[in-house]
Amino acid sequence: MVDIEKGGLLFTPKMIKPSFKELMVIGTINPAAIRREDGKIVLYVRVIERVKILEDEKYCYSPRMIGEKKYKIKIDRFEKKDISAISEFDILFKDNTKRLTYISHLRKVILDESGLKILSIDKEPSFYGISSDSELGVEDPRITKIDGQYVMTYVSLSRKENISTSIAFSKDLEKWDRKGIIFGEQDKDVVIFPEKIRGKYVAFDRPESNFQFSLPHIWIAHSDDLLSWGNLKSINLLKKGDEDYGRIGPGCPPIKTSKGWLLIYHTVRTDKEKVDIYSGSAALFDLKNPRRLLLKSEPLFIPQQDYELELYQKKRIIFPTGIVLDKDNKHLLIYSGGGDIVTSVRKISLKKIMDSLKKLK
Repeated sequence: MVDIEKGGLLFTPKMIKPSFKELMVIGTINPAAIRREDGKIVLYVRVIERVKILEDEKYCYSPRMIGEKKYKIKIDRFEKKDISAISEFDILFKDNTKRLTYISHLRKVILDESGLKILSIDKEPSFYGISSDSELGVEDPRITKIDGQYVMTYVSLSRKENISTSIAFSKDLEKWDRKGIIFGEQDKDVVIFPEKIRGKYVAFDRPESNFQFSLPHIWIAHSDDLLSWGNLKSINLLKKGDEDYGRIGPGCPPIKTSKGWLLIYHTVRTDKEKVDIYSGSAALFDLKNPRRLLLKSEPLFIPQQDYELELYQKKRIIFPTGIVLDKDNKHLLIYSGGGDIVTSVRKISLKKIMDSLKKLK
């Protein structure tokens, strides 16, 4: 593991008031991060709100966005006779479809130039699902600046399109132009490179399916316009026997270094007690051919803090999603979800991360 020079707990559910009286905030996690032109850092943090009343004698309850131009929520109710099971987080119907007991929006947070101190938090939801896009919520954004504009990918949930990845564009990190789904059902963790490579936009993504010859892993995709993606290829990042062999996915948008594209990604392994351990690792890819893996690390940081060790559905979680180069150009600020409840930040030496990378065996 690498040394954490500064950082710690940054953002918690107690810092956000519920957006509606019927809801309660249970998580503030998995932020996108970008440095603004004035030097300050902008986070878009996923805020998770759950209905206060999960069920009564006759009904179970689930939130849904119904506004188109405004933030507006409806609490749907479902008769228990149609339900097989209900948990704290979801409702399972007898036809094997689901609804969630929670909904997520994004909240903009401004940090100082150090990236360690909060200056302001938007009082209202900053980016959220609407009736025609992400009616069941938006989750886990990533932001890249390319071609003079900010590009945000985010997980979009809806009854028809299920769990997909959508994209939006902004000139000022305030107003966003939604362009819809770019990667379909159960294709998440989409991170876009900050420049074209060989004339193409490039992204890493993490598709899943219910039918697998291998564990979920990272793919690469290419585009002419950031909207239509093709030339899809898988990346051979893990092999059996690796310490982090298991579920993986792109974490933060890639950082360009003199030696290659640096990717901080998440890994999942299951310990002897059948608890899933989400950690952060690093990999280096060729500058001209980013499908070509050059070097990789063992897990760099694993759950150790109390807010990462809280047992949540048999998981202990560090989930890196945001990365910003420090003002000294020698350190990286890595923003992560912790325990599926809070947001943390780590200031790590770029040199130490690069030194941790090893050639593939």
